[in-house]
Amino acid sequence: MDKHLEIDEIDVKILTELLKDAKTPYTEIAERIPVSGGTVHVRMKKLEKMGIVRGATLDIDFARLGYDITAFLGIFLEKSSLYDTVSKELEKIPEILTLHYTTGDYSIFVRIACRDTNHLREVLHDKIQRVPGISRTETFISLEEKFSRPISFAKDYGV
Repeated sequence: MDKHLEIDEIDVKILTELLKDAKTPYTEIAERIPVSGGTVHVRMKKLEKMGIVRGATLDIDFARLGYDITAFLGIFLEKSSLYDTVSKELEKIPEILTLHYTTGDYSIFVRIACRDTNHLREVLHDKIQRVPGISRTETFISLEEKFSRPISFAKDYGV
């Protein structure tokens, strides 16, 4: 079934409002659209059941918490068939924020947060590179994140 048919204009408007600020109360969203607060609640439950909404997250400035290094890591696997096993082991490492199965040079690409370069070295050497199935890694340290945003999808639904 075409994904465009599963949600309507009201659903898109609700999601658009929540992407601006996920803490916005349903009653406030209802006033902006305009629909009832109950409609927003029911629609959100529907979107969660459909798997479109998977939860809510906080946008945390890790540097202000003492995690001054953000790095991206390209991971080479010994065999691509080890992806599931390796990714389960990498999921246990709390410094890994995101993990992607990729095409191109790397099998896996991750984003990690560390306190400093010594912590980064420990994470790389003592945790990531010791995972069976990883043949080697390549590290890229981020100097600055200029912005991070969700995709603007409303126009795809005529909103």
